[in-house]
Amino acid sequence: MVLLLALVLFAGAIAAVGAAFAKEEPQGLARALAALERSGHAGQALVEEADPPFADRILAPLQARALAVGRRLTGADKADGIRRRLDLAGNPHGWTIDRVLSMKVLCAVALPVVVLAYGLLLGGSATTLLAVGLGAAALGFFAPDLYLHNKASHRADQIRRSLADAVDLLTISVEAGLGFDAAVQQVARNTSGPMAEEFSRVLREMQLGMSRSEALKAMGTRSNVEDLSTFVGSMVQADAFGIPIAQVLRVQSGEIRVKRRQYAEEKAQQVPVKIMIPLILFILPCLFVVVMGPAVLNAIDSFSAR
Repeated sequence: MVLLLALVLFAGAIAAVGAAFAKEEPQGLARALAALERSGHAGQALVEEADPPFADRILAPLQARALAVGRRLTGADKADGIRRRLDLAGNPHGWTIDRVLSMKVLCAVALPVVVLAYGLLLGGSATTLLAVGLGAAALGFFAPDLYLHNKASHRADQIRRSLADAVDLLTISVEAGLGFDAAVQQVARNTSGPMAEEFSRVLREMQLGMSRSEALKAMGTRSNVEDLSTFVGSMVQADAFGIPIAQVLRVQSGEIRVKRRQYAEEKAQQVPVKIMIPLILFILPCLFVVVMGPAVLNAIDSFSAR
């Protein structure tokens, strides 16, 4: 056992010495090879710097030209409208006024090219291709606006659904002894969705120096939800006249829940009307084919036999 232990210790010592020598700086030819390798990496960095990627060489100048054309087509007075649509859509990540303008031009150019290429493959006439190309150009030009409108509608629906829960949490926090700012922070921290983002933005604006009333009014203008505008107006008036906020929050919570129930009932009553179009166009023809098809075939066979 002592001999085995000595052998193990000897092997460990040899391994430690080898590792120590392996960590030493290379000498001679090894040092020259290492220097060449480092110079190769530096050369590669210089090559990458001299040869920028495809996005910087092609896409960036193309977007800049599209932005210039988009500004000429839309005019300088359209910037406020685009900013308003971006606010209603929740300011999607990476979307700015310049990007919307450039995307309008790029889509107006790219979509007709794709549609015309497909039409040429199908062998369409020149008049048809011209009409389809003009329609595709118009659709591509307004495609970013349609995207922002869809995002704004979806975001407004989310705000309308989550506003009652957020106000309930505000009410519970204020009645538990927290101030309004701390209650807003609790809502922003413990919830998710557009309302949490809006309350977080209200807190940031207040930290940057805006008053509570101005921050709340800005939150109301960034959305087209009537319930949120009513809630903001009530909070601003309560802050201005010194009304207890807990009482106002309790009343607003009940009213918002009633309005949300009425909105849900309204949407439920619209379902039978909306389902009529797919029912008439897609479902009933299939039922007629399945039900009346065998009878029609039997009648045709009977008349042809006669």
